Amino acid sequence: MPKQKLILIVGPTAVGKTDLGINLAQAFSGEIISGDSMQVYRHLDIGTAKVTSLEMAGVRHHLLDICNVEQRFTVADFTDLAAKKITQIITRKQQPFVVGGTGFYLQSLLRGYQLGGARSAQDLTLRKQLSLIAEQEGNQVLWNRLTQVDPAAAKRIPLADTRRIIRALEVYTLTGKRFSAQTDQINTNYEPYIIGLTTQRELLYRRINQRVDLMMQAGLLTEAKWLYERRQQAPQASKGIGYKEFFPYFSGECDLATAVSKVKQNSRHYAKRQLTFFRNQLPVHWYDLVTRPEDLPQIKQAVKNFLNEE
Repeated sequence: MPKQKLILIVGPTAVGKTDLGINLAQAFSGEIISGDSMQVYRHLDIGTAKVTSLEMAGVRHHLLDICNVEQRFTVADFTDLAAKKITQIITRKQQPFVVGGTGFYLQSLLRGYQLGGARSAQDLTLRKQLSLIAEQEGNQVLWNRLTQVDPAAAKRIPLADTRRIIRALEVYTLTGKRFSAQTDQINTNYEPYIIGLTTQRELLYRRINQRVDLMMQAGLLTEAKWLYERRQQAPQASKGIGYKEFFPYFSGECDLATAVSKVKQNSRHYAKRQLTFFRNQLPVHWYDLVTRPEDLPQIKQAVKNFLNEE
């Protein structure tokens, strides 16, 4: 069975992934699958920088607004739904593009991490157990456990990164394979071409700060208040950057300027983590369209060559 050609556009926030994805989808008869773990939620539009109907410019998008905030959405859900969408898109003789997204989600799709379709009760119990250990005994205990079963992964994952430590332990426990050993194992179902967008660090951080200011003008505070009022029923969605930082403001623990500053800070830190992840975990072809927009034809030619189009 021939591999399915898949184009991914990755990189930190605020570097133009959405625009590039739509541009390429228009040029190569494509449909777009969102790889973002927060854009699946209905009503969370501004803080997730969700593409608008107008911005879609007629390009079909998938995995947007498919969950209520009360629902959990896991990496297993993403890999299952994304794989089905990819097959459907190819069946329609269109080209699938996965745009943006959470590094672990994209890696799981490409590497074929089998974490179970819909999470079983056993899988959910494992996640809760690991999270409880981190909360009650500290990350060091989990990190030490990871060192025993997968020292290479432990070496790459900072002690403070609870989420990735837990994910690495999950992969090992649920698949029997080391998280680190799967780094170079591309899923045989796909032949991926990964485009990465980035720019100079200072410029990137400035663009992130500006984006947050624009989000505030667009009504982010109202959106965050809506989620804050539902936070007890939406524990996963409430952890999203751009929302959780306002919760102390709503509860009277800080002023608005402090909350906005925290959104910017966390967004910058997340961008840095994204870049580190993509550079270390995936075979990415990097471009800077912020300072070199004239490189767009080069990207299009690379995609054309990858698709073997005349």
